[in-house]
Amino acid sequence: MPSKRNYYRIFLSLIIGIALAALCLASCAQTVVQKNGRLQVIGNQLCNEREEPVQLKGMSFMDVDWFGDYANPECFEWLRDDWGCTVIRASLYTEEVGQHRALSRKQDMIKAVDAAIAAGIYIIIDWHNLSDGNPMKYKTEALTFFREMAELYKNTPNVLYEICNEPNGDDVTWSDVIKPYAQEVITVIRQIDDDGVILVGTPNWSQRVDTAAEDPLAFDNIMYVCHFYAGSHFSDLRDKVEYALGKDAAVFVTEWGTTANTGDGILYPEETFAWLDFMDEHKISWANWSITTRKESTAALKHTALAEGNWYDGDSCSW
Repeated sequence: MPSKRNYYRIFLSLIIGIALAALCLASCAQTVVQKNGRLQVIGNQLCNEREEPVQLKGMSFMDVDWFGDYANPECFEWLRDDWGCTVIRASLYTEEVGQHRALSRKQDMIKAVDAAIAAGIYIIIDWHNLSDGNPMKYKTEALTFFREMAELYKNTPNVLYEICNEPNGDDVTWSDVIKPYAQEVITVIRQIDDDGVILVGTPNWSQRVDTAAEDPLAFDNIMYVCHFYAGSHFSDLRDKVEYALGKDAAVFVTEWGTTANTGDGILYPEETFAWLDFMDEHKISWANWSITTRKESTAALKHTALAEGNWYDGDSCSW
């Protein structure tokens, strides 16, 4: 079995692949947002304001409250220029902090969004339900939160809204729970922001995009969320994504990891590259899990990594 150090080097090669895109960004006077403007969904593809397909690639935060020190313009500029990130996913956990208090921490999200705007990259506002598997549990709070976010950023092309992270539970079905939840939240957003791109989580920890595609939401600029971890999700999940795309449903992989779905343990390079090739083939946008210093294999950073960026290889690594 390869050593953990060798797995780490394989992981770094993924980062190098992202960083290659930075060569283009660094030589271009325009930011990715200036170049592409307000995003829209046409058929099964995310497109720019000129109706050209775009593929965003970047990083997801493990909660902007716990690791909010990294949600600053200097760090985002480093992720943009050194790692080639064109999108950041800012996650606001709804229950993992012990009780629901996401609304009391909305200022952490605002800080992250404003940092992304300053850096000229796209940002996903992620209402990160997880242990609270049924998104209806905090629907009232979600309506309040997204109403406020839409009011703040309705005229800002950088922002995408992810209204539920990973719906889960045997009784949390698409047609009976997730779709009705999404209809209410999307209606609130659309009353304020007519055309911002909205990302909707799907059943079974955002893996049943096929189910959502069979019973789609009747709104424009909607994308369905798929999550995968290379050690747990294989070609059968890619088949579900292809099925959804064939139904003309747009898919955004807002979270993926190189490990099993625990987020820890060994890395799975072969399956990771299979997924990366698949996403490139279909121009599926993605955010890798995650910007955190938590001691687990999917963590992008060690505790030595400066909040402002300027990292070296010893700062950015897999545990």
